[in-house]
Amino acid sequence: MYQATETLMSEHRGIERMLSLLEARIPALEAGDPSPVPDVARGVDFLKNFADGCHHYKEEKLLFPALAAKGLPTQGGPIAVMLHEHDEGRAFIRAMLGALPDAGSGDRAALTALASAARGYCVLLRAHIQKEDSVLFQIANQKLSEAEQDQLATEFERVESEVMGEGTHERYHKMLDDLEAAS
Repeated sequence: MYQATETLMSEHRGIERMLSLLEARIPALEAGDPSPVPDVARGVDFLKNFADGCHHYKEEKLLFPALAAKGLPTQGGPIAVMLHEHDEGRAFIRAMLGALPDAGSGDRAALTALASAARGYCVLLRAHIQKEDSVLFQIANQKLSEAEQDQLATEFERVESEVMGEGTHERYHKMLDDLEAAS
């Protein structure tokens, strides 16, 4: 049986790769070194558009409603926790985006703010991913039929092409490969 949750878990592995790349650059930012700012900017672009704009979109617009239709509550419980954490992640992304311009010019306060937001995002997302992989997706696998999983998988593909645009997923994975190669 194809599991749409496998797609989401696979995307988690890519997000974790970006978190590792971001975490590796935080000490330099904290030390006042602006040299990692261009890589961090690319990472924030990935997190905003791939992790949030694509991955979280699939969860919020497709998976969570499918689970709610199967009786999983949206107020309280795992879905509410995931939605709250998505919002927290967006706040960290906004903070990083706000700090990037001045951090790039070496402003010490902006570098510190960027490092702090990046660290907060990484801690949040690592715990968030663990909860989804080990709890929420397991619930989904129990509650959703094979046909429902297949329908979700089809909708995920539609999001890739219509919402994100053809080739966007591949472009972001190439970005990961390039950043890892340069590290």
